[in-house]
Amino acid sequence: MASPAMTHHSKKSLIIGILLVATTLRAPFTGLAPLLATLGHHLGLGTMQVGLLTTLPLLAFALLSPMVPYLTRYLGLERSVAVALVAICLGVMLRALGTVTFLYLGTVIIGAGIAVGNVILPSLLKRDFVSILPKMTGAYSLTMGISAALASVLVVPLATHLGWAQASLSLLIFPLIALIVWAQQLKGRAVTGLSRPAMSSNAQIWRSSLAWQITLFLGLNSLIYYVLVSWLPVLLVDSGFSATKAGSLHGLLQLATALPGLIIGAVIARYRDQRWLAMAMASLWVVSLVGLWGMPGWAILWVGLGGIGSGAAMILGLSLIGLRSRSAHQAVALSGMAQAVGYLLAAAGPAAMGKLHEQSGSWHLPLLFCLLLAIAMMAMGLLAGKNRLMDE
Repeated sequence: MASPAMTHHSKKSLIIGILLVATTLRAPFTGLAPLLATLGHHLGLGTMQVGLLTTLPLLAFALLSPMVPYLTRYLGLERSVAVALVAICLGVMLRALGTVTFLYLGTVIIGAGIAVGNVILPSLLKRDFVSILPKMTGAYSLTMGISAALASVLVVPLATHLGWAQASLSLLIFPLIALIVWAQQLKGRAVTGLSRPAMSSNAQIWRSSLAWQITLFLGLNSLIYYVLVSWLPVLLVDSGFSATKAGSLHGLLQLATALPGLIIGAVIARYRDQRWLAMAMASLWVVSLVGLWGMPGWAILWVGLGGIGSGAAMILGLSLIGLRSRSAHQAVALSGMAQAVGYLLAAAGPAAMGKLHEQSGSWHLPLLFCLLLAIAMMAMGLLAGKNRLMDE
């Protein structure tokens, strides 16, 4: 159930708003990945310069996430979400202007907006949907994955007919619709942010071993995921796939991350201890990476398994933020920490794996490194999944 003070209409409106906001937290960023080679050629960018288009948003996620609790303190949760949506809209428009300067500037602004949304949504669910938190987390993760898959599949044909800039601009539809609908949440709302005493959670959370276990479980999952989001099309083309087929499989990765949202929330809710779930999710990454290494011709299977494991792990990790925290204030602090560390790891991943591929001349070493990270993720899941609450 949602907060008792909410009417049926306001609860329904909030759910729709949250799901539409979720469509903006991945698609405007990952939807550009299938166009990186095209825009790089068009603008004369080198490999490292193109790689920055993946790294910059992740760095924005990492650097800004710890600051979001302070933003919500002054603006409140609803107004902070509105600011995030405006930033994403602005960034998408700037990125599509077709120059290198605006390409990078727009990318950073998109990253800043997504960072705010990423941190706030788990705390909104903790505040208003605490009794159905895993199910709501699954629902918004499903929406996020479907929108990202749709973006990845459609941008290539759009770019073929309209050019990369116009195809990139088409991603504006996600934050624009979300902003229009979310405006309903601002009417008659008082600013309800974090109080000064609650802000102490933001500092204390960094000393919690449980917080670090949840953070690393999410962070390692994000690192592996964004390595594949960045390099899967290139890896597949190097393995003999056409660019169109590689783009479709990239879309499959996005779609597969959404599928667990159909059931995993209900599964998580049935158990107080989630250790075996966390281990199973990380093990799907292990199978996927071994498959891509040894039998890339079966990529449709390996990509699907990896996407399912990653999506399920993300839902579990985000659910753990609410399940292991004692209040919405603590959830905001933990979410900020998890997003910051997780995306700092993810930001380093694509560039590091690209450099490793460049030096070794194959994808074997990058995949092996990701495999070791997946095993470490299993260990973090075993620790974070144990049923307990964080200290105040």
